Amino acid sequence: MKKFYETFCRIEEIICGIGFISLVSLIFLSAILRGMSMSLSWNIDVALLLLAWSSFLGADCAFRSGQLVGIDLFTRSLPSKTKAIVEIAVLFLILALLIFLLIFGSILVTTDWSRQYNSLPISFSWAVLSLPVMSFSMSISAILKIKQRFANLRLNN
Repeated sequence: MKKFYETFCRIEEIICGIGFISLVSLIFLSAILRGMSMSLSWNIDVALLLLAWSSFLGADCAFRSGQLVGIDLFTRSLPSKTKAIVEIAVLFLILALLIFLLIFGSILVTTDWSRQYNSLPISFSWAVLSLPVMSFSMSISAILKIKQRFANLRLNN
């Protein structure tokens, strides 16, 4: 199971990187073509799709590796046991929010299915689908972090 999760994480990072590079390249190409009085009608819709997927998958990658912005001003001076308990409480709050986003994001995907992009023949739900996918993926990461914090807490006792 651990090998599967590591492979999943690696694939997620690759997809995120390819999506981000594609997004930047598309916007750059669009700017160059616009400067030559040529316009791509579909570039904004594809950029929106790439932005949604890249940013949400990137958020999970950053969360998993501990690179999201955090404020440790209050917990920096706490004893290690208290600090671990606060971290676990914050992770549970994050998990609750992710479950909320997973549920309501899934509902939004189904209700938005009939909404189409302006210039693409696909449903807007393909962009919205990135929210529940990210929520599910990040929930797994949060559960693993909670499990790790509890294990560290038991070892320090």
